[in-house]
Amino acid sequence: MSRMLVVSPSPHVHDKLTVPQVMEGVIIAMIPALAFAVLNFGLGAVYVTLLSVIFCVGIEYAMNRYLFNRKTTVLYDRSAIITGILLAFNVPSNLPWHIILIGAIVAIGLSKMSFGGLGNNPFNPALVARVFLLTSFPVEMTSWPVPTPTLALDGNTGATPLGILKEGARVGDTVPQMMAEMPGWMDFFWGFQGGSLGEMSAFAMLLGLAYMMLRRIISWHIPISMLLTIVVLTGAFWLYDPTQYAHPLFHILTGGVMLGAVFMATDYVTSPFTYRGMIIFGVGIGVITVFIRLFGSYPEGVSFAILVMNAFVPMINKYTKPRRYGSKTHYVKPKVVVEEKVVAS
Repeated sequence: MSRMLVVSPSPHVHDKLTVPQVMEGVIIAMIPALAFAVLNFGLGAVYVTLLSVIFCVGIEYAMNRYLFNRKTTVLYDRSAIITGILLAFNVPSNLPWHIILIGAIVAIGLSKMSFGGLGNNPFNPALVARVFLLTSFPVEMTSWPVPTPTLALDGNTGATPLGILKEGARVGDTVPQMMAEMPGWMDFFWGFQGGSLGEMSAFAMLLGLAYMMLRRIISWHIPISMLLTIVVLTGAFWLYDPTQYAHPLFHILTGGVMLGAVFMATDYVTSPFTYRGMIIFGVGIGVITVFIRLFGSYPEGVSFAILVMNAFVPMINKYTKPRRYGSKTHYVKPKVVVEEKVVAS
């Protein structure tokens, strides 16, 4: 055959926006969160983000050019830049350079390029790298700098609000006692709390979400269904016993919930392509996140929840895809005819 149809891998953008334009829109949406990270952590946030982006772009270029011997599109699709920024958003601002390099190798080399590059990876590369670093370097990955803008690359460290809540529960403190020692709700909203770079400001995340929705880069289905699920479940536990379970607003404004809902779970490649599938995907992430936070030993659960639901995306797509044109509307079970044989005696 002289003419063949070529089906490219996802993301399939059915819009006037091209893949580079979509990627540029996501990068623009990340600027408020990055600005708040720099405001809170100063030069440390700049240092980690620049290194992460340089390492991710360099590794993808080198693998395309020298390992796969194919023309590199790293500067065309900008996906490696987004992976680099998201990797930086998932780590502390005082992380050593060699750990950032290992994270970039895992994100690009292991979880993206080993599956064939953009559109073929089943799991979010930045989250795979975060979980890998968390299990390999638990001390460095859980040494959270206190939000004090400074030109120094390191500073005083402290516990995150989720860490304080989990540790207090182990020693028998009540939630009202622990909340009295934490910042107020507006501090959580604006981002004056400990954590990774992307866990700072819910306000910045909402700005990014609004921008991407206005540009029609993402839809509301995944972030809203995820956030509503977390609010409903944590609200039910809070109403049952407010001395043992935190307010739903606490779970929304702390940790990686906003980062996961806006930028991580909405990844085109690793999320469902139907609206109904997106809602199932978001609800699943919310349920797993809540149960890890409330009953697991680790204070955070967003990264694990998204990776678990990434594994279910092919099945979700299979059972939520629209009916093909020309297919039968009803399945009729075929009749089974049993022939009787007469055996002469």
